[in-house]
Formats: sequence, structure tokens, C-alpha cells
Amino acid sequence: MKPSDSIRSKRTQRDYTLGFKLAVVSQVEKGELTYKQAQEHYGI
Repeated sequence: MKPSDSIRSKRTQRDYTLGFKLAVVSQVEKGELTYKQAQEHYGI
């Protein structure tokens, strides 16, 4: 394994599908997740 393989880069908006983003937004709107929880859990 190369050293660069173990480094986790920060994800960007482009790394997520539209459907995934809409699902997370829906959960936040319903109160199932807070914005901060979504950031921590999904690395957004």
C-alpha cells in the first residue's frame, strides 16, 4: 500500500449524487438529522 492510499481527502459536492444530497436534505427538513449531524456523519 502506498502512503497516499491511507490519506483520506475531503469530499466535495461533486462526490455525491443528486439523489443522495436530496435524501440528506429531506432528513434535515424532517428533523431526523441536524445540519451538524449530517456534516459529521456523511462528511459533507
